[in-house]
Amino acid sequence: MQQTEKYEIFKALHHGDAPFVIPNPWDAGTARILTSMGFKALATTSAGYAFAAGKRDSEGGLTRAEVLGNARAIVEASDLPVSADLEDGFGRDPEACAMTIAEAVDCGLVGGSIEDTTGHESHPIHDFDLAVERVKAAAEAARGKPFMLTARAEGFLFGDADLSEIIARLQAFSAVGADVLYAPGLPGIDAIRTVCAEVDKPVNVLMGLSGSRYSVTELGNAGVSRVSVGGSFARAALGAMIRAAREVMGQGTFEYADAAVPDSEVRKLMAGGAD
Repeated sequence: MQQTEKYEIFKALHHGDAPFVIPNPWDAGTARILTSMGFKALATTSAGYAFAAGKRDSEGGLTRAEVLGNARAIVEASDLPVSADLEDGFGRDPEACAMTIAEAVDCGLVGGSIEDTTGHESHPIHDFDLAVERVKAAAEAARGKPFMLTARAEGFLFGDADLSEIIARLQAFSAVGADVLYAPGLPGIDAIRTVCAEVDKPVNVLMGLSGSRYSVTELGNAGVSRVSVGGSFARAALGAMIRAAREVMGQGTFEYADAAVPDSEVRKLMAGGAD
């Protein structure tokens, strides 16, 4: 399937009658597994990839080349549309965000997200005007390309914003060309509903964090268009491995193997994909 065709499918998913779930594989193997399960699109996770690479999940933990290399491997492993977690755009300046988008398109991606984070503990969120300029540059780089830009307002993850601030940022991101809006960590279904009502673009909501959890139906009723899981699938997989290792170390038993996926099933899954 060509990139333009994947893009048209991806764009249409955001305007369906119900929200779609876009799961987050962290490598080619997990992309193949999720593709086989009937999902309509995939999104990379910087957290999941960082964990697999033995690195921290934070700005500067992964380079642009590493993230895009991982994204390319996922694109090549699946015939589904793939969007990428492009972190902070790999640079403070708007030009860095534009370069990241251009390279993402070249990888075969049909979407990607840019955050308003700085990577600095004392000042974790970019000032409003700079944040908007960064999204504007990214949108301009994507213009005319088969690519949907997601703009992320990260304030709630850092305790550095209220709902009105988040909405103002999302509205400004939309005005300069973002196609999808995303504010991870929104504090409850009422806040989700308010955001969806106050913006004019499809909204992505993150599930799988600690705290309140809502069904796809509940999120759809609140106005959500897309639901992602971030690094939570990767953390779930790590949790299963840690529990297995603790059993072996603590009890000297191997009962964890009962829940393991049979080797024959894994081999069958890895034989699929978009080779």
